[in-house]
Amino acid sequence: MADTSSSSRGAAGFATQANALLRKNLCFQRRNMKTNACITVFPVFLCVILVVLQGVINHEINKPKYQCGCACVDAAPDGTCRRTECGVEHSTLDQVGSCPIQSPTPWPALVQVPRPESRAVRIASQPFDGLPDPTCRDTGSCPASVLITGMNRSLAQSLSGGLFPAVPPSLNFTDYLDSFSKIVAGSDTWTWTTQFIEPVFTPGHSLYVVQPQCSSNLSRTISNKAGPVPVQLNIDCVQGLSLWRESASQINNELFRGYRQQGGGSGGRKTNEFIAGYDFLNTNNNGLEINIWYNSTYNNNTAFNVISLLRVPRLVNTASNAYMKFLRGSGVEMLLEYVKDMPKVGTKPKFDLSSLLGALFFTWIIELLFPVSVILTYLVYEKQQKLKIMMKMHGLKDEPYWMISYSYFFALSAVYMIVFVLFGSLIGLNFFKTNNYGIQFVFYFIYINLQIALAFFIAAFFSSVKTATVVGYIYVFGSGLLGAFLLRFFVESTSFPKGWIVVMEIIPGFSLYRGLYELGQYAFSGNAMGTNGMEWTNLSDSENGMRIVLIIMVVEWAILLPLAFYLDKISSLGSGAHKTPMFFLKRFKNRAVSLRRSFGRQGSKVVVEMDNPDVSQEREVVEQLLLEPNANQAIICNNLKKVYHGKDGNPDKLAVRGLSLALPKGQCFGMLGPNGAGKTSFISMMIGLIPPTSGTALVHGMDINTDMDSIYTNMGVCPQHDLLWETLTGKEHLLFYGRLKNLKGAELEKAVDDSLKSVNLFHGGVGNKQVGKYSGGMKRRLSVAISLIGDPKVVFMDEPSTGLDPASRNNLWNVVKEAKKNRAIILTTHSMEEAEVLCDRLGIFVDGGFQCLGNPKELKARYGGTYVFTMTTSSEHEQEVKQLVQHLSPSANRIYHISGTQKFELPKQEVKIADVFHAVERAKRQFSIHAWGLVDTTLEDVFIKVAKGAQGVNVIA
Repeated sequence: MADTSSSSRGAAGFATQANALLRKNLCFQRRNMKTNACITVFPVFLCVILVVLQGVINHEINKPKYQCGCACVDAAPDGTCRRTECGVEHSTLDQVGSCPIQSPTPWPALVQVPRPESRAVRIASQPFDGLPDPTCRDTGSCPASVLITGMNRSLAQSLSGGLFPAVPPSLNFTDYLDSFSKIVAGSDTWTWTTQFIEPVFTPGHSLYVVQPQCSSNLSRTISNKAGPVPVQLNIDCVQGLSLWRESASQINNELFRGYRQQGGGSGGRKTNEFIAGYDFLNTNNNGLEINIWYNSTYNNNTAFNVISLLRVPRLVNTASNAYMKFLRGSGVEMLLEYVKDMPKVGTKPKFDLSSLLGALFFTWIIELLFPVSVILTYLVYEKQQKLKIMMKMHGLKDEPYWMISYSYFFALSAVYMIVFVLFGSLIGLNFFKTNNYGIQFVFYFIYINLQIALAFFIAAFFSSVKTATVVGYIYVFGSGLLGAFLLRFFVESTSFPKGWIVVMEIIPGFSLYRGLYELGQYAFSGNAMGTNGMEWTNLSDSENGMRIVLIIMVVEWAILLPLAFYLDKISSLGSGAHKTPMFFLKRFKNRAVSLRRSFGRQGSKVVVEMDNPDVSQEREVVEQLLLEPNANQAIICNNLKKVYHGKDGNPDKLAVRGLSLALPKGQCFGMLGPNGAGKTSFISMMIGLIPPTSGTALVHGMDINTDMDSIYTNMGVCPQHDLLWETLTGKEHLLFYGRLKNLKGAELEKAVDDSLKSVNLFHGGVGNKQVGKYSGGMKRRLSVAISLIGDPKVVFMDEPSTGLDPASRNNLWNVVKEAKKNRAIILTTHSMEEAEVLCDRLGIFVDGGFQCLGNPKELKARYGGTYVFTMTTSSEHEQEVKQLVQHLSPSANRIYHISGTQKFELPKQEVKIADVFHAVERAKRQFSIHAWGLVDTTLEDVFIKVAKGAQGVNVIA
């Protein structure tokens, strides 16, 4: 293993660690190129599908029957056409949309009349005054009602009488627009995009004249002159019924119940609909003050809510006209003669599928980066595999991790969006081409930053990749579908409070959908009108939701990112020991206060008489070192304790009971103990995975309670389970961790090569193979190499030789023996041979505390002192064997006996090895001996004896 001085290099700075993490991420992403290619190709594939579908549809609608109609206006005598003229007057209704319209046709302003079966009637759930009996629905004779209220009842009722003026006897509809301006006409036809004409004035529709009273002579047929081709229209009469209500709240209640609650009759759910509601407020002779309720739900079936028709102007005009007559007399009128669309240029007939469906599909495409391996899954994967804490234990600080991870995700997202928008533009999707690219850039830039911040925020709550992925996909598809079917409904509703829409848009998925919806609206409108889509000036439009969406996303981005950083600090899900919620206040505390709290209460401990002398002596050494610090001491543990509090009525679990230990440089300390003894809890406290309940430890003078980040820069860890990236090579792992320890250039390359050679992963190109192809033993050797690279001052190894073959194990032992010369190593193992070969001192750890401390020879001498004599004979000679042993050692103790095989412990002071051999030779002449043996006490014998004789708690703090 290369010997590079960490003290001369110093800790790696921000730029060095950022460089290390960036290089590692690029290697990782290069190995996931297929996944990244699939992610990038998916929006391209979807755009291609949209283009193909759009091409097929446009091929059909680009036929002459959908193009602006043309006619010959100057024919030659031979029948050839010398001049052709195209325009609305030569077009059918299907052709009008593509014609240039310099002067759109005016049409009479109408009101929306409820259909006969939906007109308001008196039923059990809605017994409101004045409503007609429901039997009128059977004959289709129900009146169309208007609700009236105001501060001055008599004035309001007087005005309501003039809302629907009677048809003058002289009215003959010769002057088409003038005739309709003097009456209140309406229709129950559902509106559509206008196509520059009121849908009623096309074949197949009927008109109503709203009158105080209807007579049979009012129904008639007229010639419609509002469309490009005159058609015959039937005009029927419907009675307009004005009903007084005491307050606006009563009108609200009646309108709501009429629309949302079940009606009567046998037809199931039926609505109680009204023409309108009028609140004349404080109207008087000095002015008209009015609020109007109108039904906005009838236009929700528009194709894309573009150029859709609302029949509202006539409602305003009827009230204004009634007030004018009230104020000035019946001879004065305020007439609304007509309404019409704005002029437009000629357009090529085409169906803009991308703008029509873009909001939903593009929401899914953009959010696709959220749950997949690029952002959320990547973050949770590093937590689940404990790779994040592994990097932190080797010195990686939070700041470079967050900055590089964020920049890395942003770069990937930016490339993804650039490919998406660029390809969509190149293949001619109007969604991208017609809208201003500057607006699109700002919108996409802000959103991808918000999405990354959201991923960091959500990742704080998950430690399982599967769970995070499922939740991520539910969020993606759920937000898209809810946006399309819920948010869009509320946005297009003219009565839903805008404030609640803003609240809904706080959810990032809804913000994305609303922004894409606005871009789609403007693109669709621009395509239909032959103009551009959204421009910067459009952001000031009152109905444009893009500006508020941008503000919401910027604010959320600014809030979510620091909040995610804070949650990551205090969360323990896969990221090590979490900090307290007020961790950021610690910098204002005096460190000396912390040290006095940790070490200043030495007199509070009570040593129990059952404490072994070597354990008590170690405690005294620790107390002396705290009073007189020694720079040669690498680790000092002082009364370290860990208690896991019981849940659901279970008692507390004392995992580590006041452990004290002093470990100098150049020493390897081995911890032996049965499963559940507390070894893992001790190591976890030392490497920062869990905080101690009380007590503390110093690593080169730095407190594990307050200075863990500084300790990480001088620490190496070989965990019990290999924490590696499956797609990175062994060399890439060592390069990454070497850079974290501030190794650079030739020094880094040499350290990596030496590390690979030392653990036998260099030759044959093994170091350049992906770790996922390594055997278990190869991964174990790589983990040991990682723990030692960069010359850390303290190394923790948890069962380092697990799964190794004998040759590899011996090689690894040589590496560890070489490495311990200039550093302190704490090693846990179940291999007594490994402990005896590697460890200068051993501690047998049982029930949360040390039962004994010392080097292997001392422990065997202290707890051994016997030979183990084993002899196997036939069963009838067992007594002779027992007599033989009693003759050799009167104090011998039989410890094993089964089917002729017996084992005895012989005190060393009573026997000589030569005497045993002579006695066995004599016994062979007297009876048959199948097998026999004499062995010294092993470390395993010591371990078993100490573990069986362990006595509860040693120290009470």
